[in-house]
Amino acid sequence: MKQVCSASGIEFEISSEDLEFYKKISPQIGGQVYEIPLPSFYFEERVKRRLSWRNERKLYLRKCDATGVEIVSEYPADSRFRVFDLRYYHERKWQVPTQEFSFERPFFEQFAELLVATPRAACLTDITSLENNSAYQNAASRNKNCYLVFATGDSEDCMYGESFDYCKDSLDGLFVRKSEWCYECVDCLSCYQLFFSQECTSCADSMFLFDCRNCNNCFGCSGLRGKSYCWFNEQLTPDEYKSRLRAAKEQLASASGIRLFWEKFESLKKTTPRSFAHLENCEDCSGDFIYNSKNVHHSFMVYDSEDCRYCVKLVKGKDCIDVSDWGDPGEMMRECTTVGKNAYQVFFCNNCWPNCSQMLYCDSCSVSSNLFGCVGLKQAQYCILNKQYNKEEYEVLVPKIIEHMRKTGEWGEFFPVELSPFCYNETIAQEYFPLTKEEATQKGWKWREEKDEIPNVTKVIPASRLPDKLDDIPDDVLNWAITCQESGRPFKIQKAELEFYRRMHLPIPRLHPDVRHAHRMAKRNPQYLWQSNCNKCGTNITTNYDPARSEQVLCEICYQATVY
Repeated sequence: MKQVCSASGIEFEISSEDLEFYKKISPQIGGQVYEIPLPSFYFEERVKRRLSWRNERKLYLRKCDATGVEIVSEYPADSRFRVFDLRYYHERKWQVPTQEFSFERPFFEQFAELLVATPRAACLTDITSLENNSAYQNAASRNKNCYLVFATGDSEDCMYGESFDYCKDSLDGLFVRKSEWCYECVDCLSCYQLFFSQECTSCADSMFLFDCRNCNNCFGCSGLRGKSYCWFNEQLTPDEYKSRLRAAKEQLASASGIRLFWEKFESLKKTTPRSFAHLENCEDCSGDFIYNSKNVHHSFMVYDSEDCRYCVKLVKGKDCIDVSDWGDPGEMMRECTTVGKNAYQVFFCNNCWPNCSQMLYCDSCSVSSNLFGCVGLKQAQYCILNKQYNKEEYEVLVPKIIEHMRKTGEWGEFFPVELSPFCYNETIAQEYFPLTKEEATQKGWKWREEKDEIPNVTKVIPASRLPDKLDDIPDDVLNWAITCQESGRPFKIQKAELEFYRRMHLPIPRLHPDVRHAHRMAKRNPQYLWQSNCNKCGTNITTNYDPARSEQVLCEICYQATVY
């Protein structure tokens, strides 16, 4: 059946399989199933609205509203919320506010009041990371000696990364896992000393690789499997390769030299056939970057999951639909973001973990079950707007609230963007679905003007005036502020960062960390699917390569025949 998105006007299809799935994913209260209406927003619009509740990369220095201690927070000092230091927040010496539900007012209006009245933790992180010199991170945990890493876990001595997991001594990466001594990599797994590379697995001692597997000692290569000593896809002897690398060493230690190699590498990449999607060990799946999964459709970055649809960044999900971050595991979830670690039957919730079940329209709750419209509760049951009820009262009142929400048009919709604790451009919605300030404010969504303060330094220098060669960069660079050659924003080089560049003979960056991250994001395909045809055999494919693009995109059979 056809639906028209109530925000964009785009017509979208809800298949018969979707209809059955939506019926399956409905909450039960007191043994009664309460069916959720079909979505009124198109897939991209649904993701955009969920992600507008998740700030990963924007950090601020401010004071804890309880103790006055200076803290690193995802909320600026002028936030309308009370923000507590992580330790104080988890000590739970503070009391949560409660409200009586009114049938004279819309639910979201009442929820918004409770949301603002409830204190919030400074960051989405763990105390262990803070104790291990990793205060400047968010949506991250179990890290040691990490700086400006986001959505990252179990990593050590890493900087400027997003979705680094089980990594060591790596900088400037995006979706890098189980890797060490890597730099400027995107979508790489199990790699060692790999620089300026994308979509590589089990590669080592190499630079400028794209879509390579089990390669080592390669430079400027694309689409290789099990190769060594290749230079821009030309097979060399070990001695020939080492000779070329020695000749290029001085050039690789300069910003201008790296730029020239980038340009040559990008030209080679354009000639490389592409797989229509990254689907590994999958059965009946559609989307991109899906691994070890079955019956997962229209989804992106999904691992070890089954029977899921319209999900993004989901791990160990089962019977989930419209979920963004993170599962591990999560079952029977709908329209949630940042919900996981043993989540079961959780609907329209944000930032609820761990061990949450049978919850609707909740925010920042943990180790709880049977909650409706609650904020900031821990180890709670049978609460509505944080007010305690017994089981019988709860099961009588919640169906009445659902019916009230049906009449107000709120039932089945995720939290409005207007209620988000963050401005739109502070969230990762802006990364995947960028808007201008005018576009956001026209929708009634908040916007924050970025204001960079010049750090306390001895010198401010434009990036264009930095010495080109690494050997000419003095130790005093640690006391400088560099203004980004693209954005003009100031940034500093950290001591551990400079040590990395010198060890790896790499030039220091000329771009602000946020600009470097934006460049890495631009290397990935959009979270959108097109119906297209294999450029070789004509077979129908579902891919996130726009058919108007110039790359040669192949079905699985043709792609495998090409690279092996």
